[in-house]
Amino acid sequence: MPQIVILPHADLCPDGAVIDAPQGKSLCDALLDSDIAIEHACEKSCACTTCHVVIREGFDNLNEPTDKEEDLLDMAWGLEANSRLSCQVVLGEEDLVVEIPKYTINHARENH
Repeated sequence: MPQIVILPHADLCPDGAVIDAPQGKSLCDALLDSDIAIEHACEKSCACTTCHVVIREGFDNLNEPTDKEEDLLDMAWGLEANSRLSCQVVLGEEDLVVEIPKYTINHARENH
């Protein structure tokens, strides 16, 4: 079971977190299951960029992004070479260090 280190995020995870999640689960689901309320405006259907994350460690061990994911990432705020949509990351055997960007392009956050 991979260990996921989430770096501190002022709103979603102020102290950071370390979670364990089963192999085969999406990173987005692992975060949500651990009460880290990452945005996912398209309900995890790879149709937006609100679940954008930056993989600080473990990027090369992840599943390959699809062309659709790469096209969407071009619209993400704070895009970096190791950016992914957390709804499309399938957890493998390797540990990850993840940063959730400060902003998203979502202009209508629910429950806020």
